[in-house]
Amino acid sequence: LGLLYQEYRDKSTRQEIETRRLQDSQTDPEESSPSEETPSEAEPTSTTESKAPPQISLLRNSNSRFNLWQDLPEIRSSGVLSILQPDEIKLQEAMFELVTSEASYYKSLNLLVSHFMENERLKKILHQSEAHILFSNVLDVMAVSERFLLDLEQRVEENIVISDVCDIVYQHTVNHFSVYITYVSNQTYQERAYKQLLQDKPAFREVISQLELDPKCKGLSFSSFLILPFQRITRLKLLVQNILKKVEEKSDRETTALDAHKELETVVKACNEGVRKMSRTEQMISIQKKLEFKIKSVPIISHSRWLLKQGELQQMNGPKTSRTLRTKKLFREIYLFLFNDLLVICRQIPGDKYQVFDSASRGLLRVEELEDQGQSLANVFILRLLENADDREASYMLKASSQSEMKRWMISLAPNRRTKFVSFTSRLVDCPQIQCVHPYVAQQPDELSLELADVLNILDKTDDGWIFGERLHDQERGWFPSSMGEEILNPKIRAQNLKECFRVHKSDDSQRRKLGSRNRQ
Repeated sequence: LGLLYQEYRDKSTRQEIETRRLQDSQTDPEESSPSEETPSEAEPTSTTESKAPPQISLLRNSNSRFNLWQDLPEIRSSGVLSILQPDEIKLQEAMFELVTSEASYYKSLNLLVSHFMENERLKKILHQSEAHILFSNVLDVMAVSERFLLDLEQRVEENIVISDVCDIVYQHTVNHFSVYITYVSNQTYQERAYKQLLQDKPAFREVISQLELDPKCKGLSFSSFLILPFQRITRLKLLVQNILKKVEEKSDRETTALDAHKELETVVKACNEGVRKMSRTEQMISIQKKLEFKIKSVPIISHSRWLLKQGELQQMNGPKTSRTLRTKKLFREIYLFLFNDLLVICRQIPGDKYQVFDSASRGLLRVEELEDQGQSLANVFILRLLENADDREASYMLKASSQSEMKRWMISLAPNRRTKFVSFTSRLVDCPQIQCVHPYVAQQPDELSLELADVLNILDKTDDGWIFGERLHDQERGWFPSSMGEEILNPKIRAQNLKECFRVHKSDDSQRRKLGSRNRQ
């Protein structure tokens, strides 16, 4: 708990990666070392460090540096470890982890407020409106975290064996966690304002640099503090998932974990949607200004429309028989804008404009890979519009710059097309999997941002180093460089990952149906 949340989170995910590497190298997952039983955000400490005092006080005693629930002096001395089953000890660790990580998170939030937000020099530099955009409702977020932590701490102190924590998570998510949606939805404005202030106000830049150098910050940047609430609400959902995987099936604790997970998932989705909404609207307005229609105009801006992919491809000229002709003008450039419900096909014209000459509903698109027929036809595929702007069927032979770019376009254009490997939702017994060992920030709309220790099913891969994956904990799909991860080779570990994932999401679905039935009654 002496660690700031950024350090705590980084150490925990690194430990999670190492644990999975160890499991992957073993024949039997059950033969893993004791480190497997450590919670995924447990803080590694040396044996020389002092353990927690008998009275656990995570909020007030921020200097306590205990490691695991089973390492607490009162747990050691009680003899309870010889009575509890190993599965129950793992569950205790998972619940304790949620509590200790909240304490570390609260400590970092407190530093963001006391060290940065309330700094007198910074207050004089920032206009009130600038400070509001930069810090948003962080005071509300911190107050919610404090109240949440106090309730969690009280539960831990009730009994040396923790009864449950997910009921507390559920109550706070339902009644208080809407503050996270407000904060995270402001993220785009916040990032823009921060960059602008660094650029326009040298005094601001100087003060932030000085504050970052303070030993309290432990070398962490100001921006790493600003992003804490979004990281925490996402991680909290994963911590509840971790508990859900360990509770006994059809038990009361499973029910409370399912309830908490469902509510957290709602908040996380609302946070993600809040972030996307503003950037999508601005992007659609920008695209609309660049388009000139050679055909009947199509209204681009819509609240339910967003960009999936855009880019240049080479269109083959003339009839198919001309494929054998050796000419530099065999292909000509076209530019595609693919939205979630619409494809617009253009040619780039002077002035950073695009002339639209065809369009189609995304649901009426079909793709077909063309077998390699030599270098000139490498990475070529057929795009069929079942009904185009003229209400007719149209076909385009298109060439991409690489194999990965071709596959990315084909999957984006026809998302229901079979991929090389089938996703876990097909209930396949085994599927290639990869765990993220380097974080990745998506650069294109069809890419997937990755956090350390994310586990994904590999749906497709290319020879030039790209993977199309589906993350297990939230079923988000996208492309990322294969160098960001390590493939999980042990089939037993892959099966275990899938089993845990099925349980979380299948149970969640059944819970939704149960609640829906209750509501109808």
